[in-house]
Amino acid sequence: MLNIPCIIFAGGKSSRMGKDKSLLAFGKFSTLIEFQVDKLSKIFSKIYISCKDKNKFNNLFTNKNIEFIEDKIDKKLFAPTAGFTSVYDSLTANKFFILSVDAPFVNYKEIIAIIESDTDEVDATIAKTPFGIQTMCGIYHRSLEKKFIKMLNEDNHKLGYLLKSSNVKYVEFEDDKSFLNLNNPHEYQEALKLI
Repeated sequence: MLNIPCIIFAGGKSSRMGKDKSLLAFGKFSTLIEFQVDKLSKIFSKIYISCKDKNKFNNLFTNKNIEFIEDKIDKKLFAPTAGFTSVYDSLTANKFFILSVDAPFVNYKEIIAIIESDTDEVDATIAKTPFGIQTMCGIYHRSLEKKFIKMLNEDNHKLGYLLKSSNVKYVEFEDDKSFLNLNNPHEYQEALKLI
């Protein structure tokens, strides 16, 4: 089991999907968030869920050692910067692994490659594919906390902007399929076939 904290980001608006992605059925699970927690709890010793309101997950994790980090900054702001600043504020860890709830095909192989590539000398270690930088899959260090706060205060929520101005190590993956995001109903239906 990996001791680095794992944060599942599940506080998005899901506007393109038309309904909350984290609560969609997936595989043998009644929700996507349960699918992700089940998979990641076999890899990480501690799982956190970053969200706007933990009440939407009532009764889903009664038997699991899951903690919630609710956005403390702005409940109406659906941007990862709000989630990140709340994570930094809630945890004492110097770094943490993050994964978006809507990336169900990121598995042990990809996670271990990122973990093993990470060093204390960088601000972040992030997955990269031919499709581009996977900003919501990787390790973020405490050294980025002030930058996240500054971005939030300036109403700038582009993670790509943050990474370009930071010391980032990219872990290259040739296959995009593991990083498929479920952003809209079509992608969700495709993912159901793949699972």
